Amino acid sequence: MQDADLFLELAGIAGVFVGFGALIAVRSGGASGRQEIGYTRGMVSSGVLTVVAALAPVTIARYGLTGHQIWVLSSIVALTGLLVTTAAMARTPEYRANWAAEIEAARTGSRPRWFVIADRVTTMLWSLAVLLIPIIIMLGVAPELEAALFSTLVELFLLLAAWLLLALVYVQRLPESA
Repeated sequence: MQDADLFLELAGIAGVFVGFGALIAVRSGGASGRQEIGYTRGMVSSGVLTVVAALAPVTIARYGLTGHQIWVLSSIVALTGLLVTTAAMARTPEYRANWAAEIEAARTGSRPRWFVIADRVTTMLWSLAVLLIPIIIMLGVAPELEAALFSTLVELFLLLAAWLLLALVYVQRLPESA
């Protein structure tokens, strides 16, 4: 498989996000705010999803499958992982509380309107891309682009982990004054 090194590198980078998430969770030592917990869980989940998606084609190729077969099976793994991760996250109280707070902030105008619109558009485009890419691969619509499309999918998962780490940094509690 020609892209094995790329996928192994992406898995390694995603592993760093998982490690950061574990470090943050251990460092906190106790219950944190709902945003911190939500972002940490999201970052770790996205990191693990990236690792699984990145390792899928490398592992599948070792069984002698080639071309379209690798990308279809890898897409099934990635899409299944995405759906399971999303469902698991949606069941957490922090996710539901964060979602309710975002809706309330948008409704009351406590966030700038441009920010709310940019957030919704970005989220919609990301979600659309990560849902459509595996479907395009599974349908065999663009066989010559399957490797590039799958690489893009893995990179979008990694981008989400990075974005959630950045968001986590910005919601961290300030140190208590002396």
